[in-house]
Amino acid sequence: MTGAGNLKALAADLRRDESGVTVVEFALIAPTFLLLLMGTLDIGQMVYAQSVLNGAVQVAARDASLEGGDTDAADALVLERVKGIMPGVELKTSRTSYYDFADIERAEQWNDADDNGICDDGEAYVDENRNGQWDDDIGVSGNGGANDVVIYSVEATYEPMIKVPFLKKAWQSRTLSTSALKKNQPFANQSGYSSQAGTCS
Repeated sequence: MTGAGNLKALAADLRRDESGVTVVEFALIAPTFLLLLMGTLDIGQMVYAQSVLNGAVQVAARDASLEGGDTDAADALVLERVKGIMPGVELKTSRTSYYDFADIERAEQWNDADDNGICDDGEAYVDENRNGQWDDDIGVSGNGGANDVVIYSVEATYEPMIKVPFLKKAWQSRTLSTSALKKNQPFANQSGYSSQAGTCS
């Protein structure tokens, strides 16, 4: 058989041979399947981590609302609960206290003479939270005192379980946040707001 005949026979054999078809099909499907699998795992981790974070923050907020409430211990409790689920987790926590639920995100009282929604141009205001300036949110940073309402907020940043080299920036970290609203126990008389006046510049 000549060389040309060998080539024709080989070409005919290749046309009839279907043994490698599944490899080609897998090569087409594999990237999509792997991307779907990675996305499912990433979303699953986020959903589970958010659930654990929510529960931990609720417990920590409740613990801190007692008379001997230790805010550092409460923050440590949240970290302890989530660090096994969120690799390399970093927490940012904040507490803002109010006299009552109705005061949440309320501005300090002021005479809005020009009706522009902010305290300016020498308008008089009541420094209710005693910090020497007008605030559009009357809340005071910290855990407050007896009977105060406290918003405890936590932001958790962690490294995702799966990292994709060509999408490094998008897959570098995840941030989840939650907050809990609790009223401190009535372990003493509640301190009211100040009635000291001031003027806005």
